[in-house]
Amino acid sequence: MADNWDDLVLDEDFIRSAETAEPSARARMLAARWRQEEPEPQPWRSDEPPAGWFFSKGRRRRWRRRS
Repeated sequence: MADNWDDLVLDEDFIRSAETAEPSARARMLAARWRQEEPEPQPWRSDEPPAGWFFSKGRRRRWRRRS
């Protein structure tokens, strides 16, 4: 009995020709969370940088001490 899988080539063309695309894990997580509770509106740009932002005040103080 010949197996059809023996001649299958899983190359980039095969992958890109897939008709369906699955959302990322983060997108699925946020969709599930938002189904339960709608997110609060947030401004597109705010005055406060996001938490853990690279140029935080703490990083600036440490950087200035070294120089």
